[in-house]
Amino acid sequence: MTHHRSRRALGVLGLATASALALAACSGGGGAEGPAAEFSEEYTGPEVELAFWNGFTGGDGPFMEQMVEDFNAEHENIRVVSNTQPWGDLYQRMPAALTSGEGPDVAVIQLDQMATFAARNLLNPLDELADGVGLSADDFTEEVWAAGEYGDARYGIPLDVHSLAMYYNTDHFEQAGITEPPTDEASFMAALDALQAAGFETPFWMPNRWPAHLMNLSLQWQFGGEPYAGDGSGAEFGEEAGVRALEWQRGIVEAGYSPAEVAIDAQYLAFKNGETSITWDGIWQINDLEASGLPYGAAPIPVIGENDAVWASSHNFVIPRQTGADPNKVAAAQVFVAWMSEQSGTWAGSGMIPARQSVRESGVLDGTMQGVIAEQIDAMRFLPPVPGIGTVQAETLEVAVSEGILGTESPEQAMTEAAENAETLLEENRAAFGD
Repeated sequence: MTHHRSRRALGVLGLATASALALAACSGGGGAEGPAAEFSEEYTGPEVELAFWNGFTGGDGPFMEQMVEDFNAEHENIRVVSNTQPWGDLYQRMPAALTSGEGPDVAVIQLDQMATFAARNLLNPLDELADGVGLSADDFTEEVWAAGEYGDARYGIPLDVHSLAMYYNTDHFEQAGITEPPTDEASFMAALDALQAAGFETPFWMPNRWPAHLMNLSLQWQFGGEPYAGDGSGAEFGEEAGVRALEWQRGIVEAGYSPAEVAIDAQYLAFKNGETSITWDGIWQINDLEASGLPYGAAPIPVIGENDAVWASSHNFVIPRQTGADPNKVAAAQVFVAWMSEQSGTWAGSGMIPARQSVRESGVLDGTMQGVIAEQIDAMRFLPPVPGIGTVQAETLEVAVSEGILGTESPEQAMTEAAENAETLLEENRAAFGD
C-alpha cells in the first residue's frame, strides 16, 4: 500500500516543494556534467558508492532491495546504497539535496513528478543511455515511453506500469450467482444488484478520497474526455466527461451501493476484511491481499463509458543532476539503471507490471494476478508531462471529487469550480517553470 499512502502526502507539499524547486532552478542545478557522451554497459572506473533514493516503503520494498543486492553482487566496483523514504518526503528533500551536493546519484520517481524535475534542470538526459542499451518505443507502449520525455529529451527509463484494477470477493460472487467478473456498466450494475439480493447490503464502497480521483480520471477517459490539455495550457475536467464521471461516482452512493461517507482507506480495509464485495484500487495491493488469505479475484475495471481506459502511472529511473557530481558516479549510475531495466522481470514479484514488452512476454507474469491486468496495458492512460501537475491535482481535482461524492456540492459545480482553480495554478506554473 506504499503507493497510495505516499502520493496523498504530495498534496500537503504545495508551495514548499515549488519553492525548493525554484531554489534549485536558480542555482542552475549546479555544475554537474551530463552523462558520458558514449554509454557502456560495463563500468571500468574506480570503486564508487551510489546513493539510490526511492519511495518503496511497503510490500514492494523487499523486491527492490533484493534487486539492489543482486546488482551489488555482480559488480565489484559499484556499491549501491538504498535510501528508502515516503515519496512525498523524497520529492520535498531532493531539490535542495542536489543543490548542496548531498542528493542521490540515482533515483526512482513517479511520472507525475518527472516534468517538474526536468523543467528545473534537476535531471540528466538519458537519451544516450537508452540508445546504448537498445531501448526504444518498440519495447514499450506508446503512452509510457512518451511519458518519460520532456521537451526534446528523455529523462526517465520506465521500470513498470501500475494501474487501477477491480478486486472482487469470489465467495460473495458465488453466493450471488455471478460467474464472471463484470466488464461493462450493464454487467457491473447487474452484479451490484445481485450482490445486494444475496444479502451484501453495500457491495461497492465509494471512497471520497484516494483512490477516488484515480477512479474519476479513468471514467473521464472512458467517457471520451481529457482532464488536461496535453501541453498543460488548460484544465478540461470541468467539461462533460469530467462531470459525467463524478455523477456516476455520486450515483453509486445515492443508489445505496455504498455507505454515504467512506473514510480514507476504509473501502480497501472493508474489502480485505470481507465486509464489501468489490473495490477498485491499485495493483500495488496484490501482495497485501495475497497475504491476507481473502478469497479474491482481480480483473480490469469495467468499461463504464464508451472507451476502454484506466488510470495508470509508472516508476521511472532517473539520474539526477547534482552539484559537484563525480563523472565516475554518473557513469556507474547509468550501468545500474541499464541493469535494473534488464532485470525488471524480478520486479513483477512486487505486484507491478514490467514496462518492457520483451520482459512481459518472457513469462514472468504467467499465473500472476497482475498478468490479467497487463492484458489491458494498451488501455492504460497517463497524465500529460506538465510541470507541477501533481500539486494541481491535489489542490483541485481531488477536492472536487471528494465534494461531489460526499454531496456537499453538485458534481457540475464542484468540477467547474475546481477546473477554474486549476487553470489559475497551471498559469502560475507556466510562469514559474517556463512554457
